[in-house]
This record gives sequence, C-alpha cells and structure tokens, in this order.
Amino acid sequence: MKQDMKEQLLTKRPIDLLFQLSVPAVIGMIVIGLYPLLDGIFAGKIIGQTAMTACGVAMPLTFFNSGVSTLLGVGSASVLSRAIGKGDQKTVDKIMSNLIFWVILFSAIITVGGILLAPHFLDMVGATGEIKAYGIRYLRVIFIGSLFVNFTQSANMVMRGEGLMKKAMLIMGFGALLNIILDPILMTVMGEYAIEGAALATITAQFVQATVTLHYFLKKSKVVKIHKIQSDAEIKKEMFSVGSSAMMMQLLFMIQQTMLYKMAFKYGGDTNGILMAASLRVYAFSFIPLWGMSQGLQPVVGTNFGAKQFDRVRQGMKVFSIGGLILAAIFWLPSLLFSSQILSLFGVEASIIAQGVGNFRLFYSVFILYGVMVMTITFFQSIGNGKKAGTIVMLRQLFLFVPAMIFLPMGFGIKAVWFTQPLVDFIMIVVGIAMMAKELKNMSQSSLDTK
Repeated sequence: MKQDMKEQLLTKRPIDLLFQLSVPAVIGMIVIGLYPLLDGIFAGKIIGQTAMTACGVAMPLTFFNSGVSTLLGVGSASVLSRAIGKGDQKTVDKIMSNLIFWVILFSAIITVGGILLAPHFLDMVGATGEIKAYGIRYLRVIFIGSLFVNFTQSANMVMRGEGLMKKAMLIMGFGALLNIILDPILMTVMGEYAIEGAALATITAQFVQATVTLHYFLKKSKVVKIHKIQSDAEIKKEMFSVGSSAMMMQLLFMIQQTMLYKMAFKYGGDTNGILMAASLRVYAFSFIPLWGMSQGLQPVVGTNFGAKQFDRVRQGMKVFSIGGLILAAIFWLPSLLFSSQILSLFGVEASIIAQGVGNFRLFYSVFILYGVMVMTITFFQSIGNGKKAGTIVMLRQLFLFVPAMIFLPMGFGIKAVWFTQPLVDFIMIVVGIAMMAKELKNMSQSSLDTK
C-alpha cells in the first residue's frame, strides 16, 4: 500500500472512504455476480429449465472452493491491514508466500474430492434423473479449475486489504465479463455437451484471472511481494483464526442451500425445486454487492483499529451500515415489484411462476436488512475477533436454521421452506447489532481509559 493510502484510511472522512473504496468494489462484485446469474439464464434459455435447475443444485458444492478462498483471503487481508496500521513490514512480506502454500494444498484436495463426490452430493440434495445427470457433468468440469479460482479470489482479497479496490475489482470484473462472453458461445457450439460448455467458460475465465493476479504480485506490487512459498506459523495462526468464520459462512451456505433444495423437492416436488433454483440465483446475485461494500469497510476498520483510532472505527461502522441498508434496498424493491418478470428470465414455465411468486416474495422479505448483517460480520473479522464473527455465522446458518428447516415444514408444509430463512435471518440481525454495539462501546471506554 502506498503511504498516502494508509494516511487516507487514517484521516479521510468515512463517507468519502465509502465512495472511494466501496463503489469500485460494489460495481466489480455486481459484474462478478452476473456470471453465475447469467449461467442460469443461458442454461435455461439454451438448454432448458432442467439444465438451469441442475446448475443451481450443483452450485452449493462449489462453496468448498469459496470457503477455502475466503478463509485464506479474509484471514490474510485482516493480518495485512492491521500490520500496515502498525507499520509491521516484516509480517507484510510473508503474507503472500503463506497464502500460496495453503491455496495449493487445499485446491488439490478439493479437486480430487469434488470430482469423486459429485454424485453422492446430488443424491443428498434430492436431485434425480436428468437434473442429477446434468449436475454431475457440470461439477466434474468446474472442479478442474479449483486452483485458479482459489488463488484468484484469496489473492484478490489481499489486494483489497491493501486498499487497492479498483485494481482488485478490475481483475475480477475482466474475468467475469470473459465468462459472460464465453457462456453462450460454448453452450451453443458444444451441442450435446452444452452443460460442459457452461463449466468450461467459467474455468477459462478463472485461469485468465489467476494469470493476471500472479503477474501483479510478481512484477507490479510495490509492497506485498511473493517470496519463498512456505507456511508461516504466526501468520497461519492469525489467518485461520480470523478467516475461519468467513470460511464457515461459505460452508454453511452450502448446508443451507442443500437443505433448501432438499426440502423444496421433498415437500413441493420438481416444481418447487425449479423455483428454488431460480430464486437462489437471484438471491446470490443480490447478496454479492453487499460483500463488495463490506470489502471497502475491512481496510477502514482494520487499519484504524490497528492504529488504535477507535472513534474512527465507530464512525466508519455507522456510515457503512447505512450504506449497506441503502444498497440492499436497491435490490430488494425490484425483486418484490417485478418478481414474475425476474423468474421468467430463467426459462421457468409461467404455470410454475404463477404458483410460486408469493413464496419468492416471502423468501426475499427481510433482504433489506442484510447489508447491516454483512457489515456486522465484517466488523468482527476486521478487528481480528474471529470468535464473535463465527458465533453470528454459526447461530444463523447452523444452530437456528437447520433445526427450523427440519421441523417447521413438518407443521406448515412447503410454505415453511420459504419463510424459515427470513425468520432466522431477522433474529440474527437483531443479535448481531447488539453484539456490535457492545463491542463499539467497549472500544470507546478503552479509548477514554488510555487518555
């Protein structure tokens, strides 16, 4: 990070930092979010709603890659921003070497495991027949690109921790646009192997992103360099401690979506399974920009926390939380007002939409509050408190959601499959805000005690 960037993080108004750091990140994440969204749209239009559903039910298994890249990336970025705040260049010099070591190790395990376990996972989801067959074919190509996606995404988070939001998002955005261009081309020219074409478009784009990212750290970066590739004991400990909550969130997304699909198929048949596949595509696209804004928050909180400027941490949280609320509303309102039109983009039959549009709106009902939830989790990750971030994630996606999803449909049927997630999320948003407020109060008291 250039010295003037560090000074800006420590002195510039939080509202200015929100626009400077988060706007490029949000735009980039929207572009990135377009390619899984368009994967579903192209698959639905070119191959059919069965292929769209197959890509959807296969998607949760790819969260193994997302989990690993988030573990390494969020953990390393948190270590980086706090080291920069302290002026600890020795730690900065070890971060990328440690990250690459773990990327290679985890990616090899996931590639082999993902290819072998794909059929068993789809059985767990409840997919059968043509949906399952398409899903297996799609996943076995996707997992070939594990190394590329894990390196790109985790290293990109390090760039964001350095404060280089625009550069990081340009790299990710370029890969996403390449994926969008290749998707319809490869699906069309590969004929009966169109589903493999969709996966091949994705891993080609990931390879290009990985190449550009590696070149940056080898040749262009003036601060964060790649030295001898090896694990570092101290950085590893911090990285796993902070990043584990972020990784857990991704892996629990996998459990969450697996259960949503399983219960949708169980209580509502293929009709609700198809509707759930389209709904989760829209949901994921809407969620991604919120993480983009949170990536702007991370260096603001981490650097000021490292410099013990706790008042600025509190001000930053207030500004970014309001920003998250507004950003969520931008996606929440159109999704409620134009639900039928949005679902029809995925090739879902009009009769299925007519039956399920109310359930889609119910599923989306509390989304406007999700920006605040994401900022809360990012806050705890940024100050190095992985335990509290993990508590929010575990309560939300495991200890509350899983039992509720098992038992509520027994009494309320298919309707409960659609209202359980917003109910659990509302409870956890309230709990998360209370935890954040207490932590900020303790910071303010600590600041007063040191004066």
